[in-house]
Amino acid sequence: MQIRDRIKELRRVRASELRPNPRNWRTHPQAQRDALCGVLAEVGYANALLARELPDGSLELIDGHLRAETTPDMEVPVLILDLNDSEAAKLLALHDPLAAMAEANDEMLAGLIADVETENDAVQAMLDRMIQDPETPVEDIADEGSREVNVPEAFQVVVECRDEADQQAIYERLSGEGYKCKLLTL
Repeated sequence: MQIRDRIKELRRVRASELRPNPRNWRTHPQAQRDALCGVLAEVGYANALLARELPDGSLELIDGHLRAETTPDMEVPVLILDLNDSEAAKLLALHDPLAAMAEANDEMLAGLIADVETENDAVQAMLDRMIQDPETPVEDIADEGSREVNVPEAFQVVVECRDEADQQAIYERLSGEGYKCKLLTL
């Protein structure tokens, strides 16, 4: 069997410039959105979005719609694929269901989850659900978006900095004084 490499290039693109695929059939419940935000906050981008270049030069998403919606002002990694319309439709239809066909080794999953630490309630709820009911397909866990997330009371200060160097200096100073700090760029 001859397998073609359809990846033309990896390009960093502002997410808001990516065109959503008009045939995208996936919807994203609030629990999934919350968990994605938690993973992006704690880990960051660790996978590229998939897109194809249209005749006008614009990029149309095939995979990564929620990530693009969640981070519209970021430059995100995008694999540009050499696909025509029918091939893009095929990949759009089959990409997620093909991944969902994988089976879980419950013992390995439990061991992996036991080693995962998170401060995000939505991510923790997803991990808890995966352990409590390992028979539930992972894609069905997000369907429980009607559950309310308990957000503990927190007192925070947001400091506007002159530039990235100023931000780093203030972060280091406050961290050195024992404050729990996070760097944000808006």
